[in-house]
Amino acid sequence: METERGNIRDLPFESWELGETLNLWVYFPARFSPLYKYSLCICQDGKDFFQLGRIARTADELLANSKIEDVIIVGIPYANIQDRRRKYHPDGEQNPAYIRFLAHELVPYLDREFPTYQMGASRTLMGDSLAATVSLMAALKYPHTFGKAALMSPLVNEKVLAAVKQCPDPQLVNIYHIVGKGETEVKTTDGKIQNFVTPNRKLHDALTKKGFPGFYEEFDGNHSWRYWQKELRRALLYHFKKY
Repeated sequence: METERGNIRDLPFESWELGETLNLWVYFPARFSPLYKYSLCICQDGKDFFQLGRIARTADELLANSKIEDVIIVGIPYANIQDRRRKYHPDGEQNPAYIRFLAHELVPYLDREFPTYQMGASRTLMGDSLAATVSLMAALKYPHTFGKAALMSPLVNEKVLAAVKQCPDPQLVNIYHIVGKGETEVKTTDGKIQNFVTPNRKLHDALTKKGFPGFYEEFDGNHSWRYWQKELRRALLYHFKKY
């Protein structure tokens, strides 16, 4: 029997914080109904999650088999590598504005337009690499708004570690965190080669000491969608598992 497919809509969103219109990709389950409530999964690197990660297809399968709860998936794409760095990197010029956009513009809009639970615990931020970094930083800044984060191989620097240590409400944010054992020489968008494994271990230690609930694992693989795509199913099951 063929799995029912959800519906993906292209939704223009005008952001005052960013001064631009973003074309959101929004996935609705096959049996979407405004009569029911839905959790939210908000993906940075949105186009990559849909095209390279095949997140819609994975969600279709898990929903068809009653493995996960009803969820609306929102993908936020980036224009180019420079735009991505400006918004996602902790030192990016638009990073504070992008995080404000997530909390103060996007969430109120989604809660207004769609039948969501309107609770922090029902919202997950998801990302890979720099997209994972900005997802974490947004959840740390707004733990009452974003109660879950799924991080695949985030870039970790001292600013990120400091934000973890300063978070006032660690118990509010459940973090799924993975990194590849082969991510010892990753070419970043600024052309540098970085070791992602050691900083991610430091991040895991900092999260554990601070008391964040969550999951951590080092998978066999490197810094690419070839491996993150395989991990998406487990990330969705972790945060949206149907009990």
